[in-house]
Amino acid sequence: MYRIISKRSLNQARTTTEMVIEAPLTAKKCKAGQFVMLRLDETGERIPLTIADYDREKGTVTVMFQPAGKTTNKLNDMEPGEYITDFFGPLGKPTNMEGLTRVAVVGGGVGCAIAYPVAKGMFDAGIEVDMIAGFRTKDIVILEDEMRAGCTNLYITTDDGSYGEKGFTTDKLKQLIESGRKYDEIVAIGPTIMMKFVASATEPYGIKTVVSLNPIMTDGTGMCGGCRVTVGGEMKFACVDGPEFDAHKVDWNELLARNSFYKPEETLANEHYCRLTGGAGNG
Repeated sequence: MYRIISKRSLNQARTTTEMVIEAPLTAKKCKAGQFVMLRLDETGERIPLTIADYDREKGTVTVMFQPAGKTTNKLNDMEPGEYITDFFGPLGKPTNMEGLTRVAVVGGGVGCAIAYPVAKGMFDAGIEVDMIAGFRTKDIVILEDEMRAGCTNLYITTDDGSYGEKGFTTDKLKQLIESGRKYDEIVAIGPTIMMKFVASATEPYGIKTVVSLNPIMTDGTGMCGGCRVTVGGEMKFACVDGPEFDAHKVDWNELLARNSFYKPEETLANEHYCRLTGGAGNG
């Protein structure tokens, strides 16, 4: 059992939640770019969440999530002092930082919760980091202070221009590249369609671009095959081969199609009412 230590909303709209979980074994070994799998109770589904931060001395791991599906909504209803049944990791390969001197990290929406620890890990390793954080509007901006402290330069964009610079993350990224910024690598993390557009934007410049993929995942150990993606014409499993891959080799159309495959079932799971438990059905 894993105790919830603290919980807070990260923006005005309360669309993103941060939780600190007591998980000493995971905290002891985790690194930037890795994730955990959790299960709220014995009948619940397993879901992956990226490790946003950790404290090895206190034995805690921080996760951030957007209450969207059945399990994340149930998790969001839990309070400090309550316990999660399963919380295991770290899983996946850590972010590769070897040989990098200057990078751009692009985060989109709640994906900034994943991009932030990657940017911070690189910045702490002595790498110059330009971070571009994009949101639809001002009231869903998250982690501004943390991101600013964890990178060299922070650029915030909003689709509607209500905060930061008006436009998309790709607009700002192109502007920086065309102004003469020389990047060893660009890392993009966020909605799949955003990562696809970043890959398209950087390919003409020949800049290595890495994305953290979030396909459907069941066990996190490579056994179920649910998180398979096609990269460079080869089948890979995001949980054990990733989650980070060469953006210019990902089959984006296939990934977008697979990620939307279970939308009807996800909607049904959210709407289902269990007469035995008096709440949302398990599955």
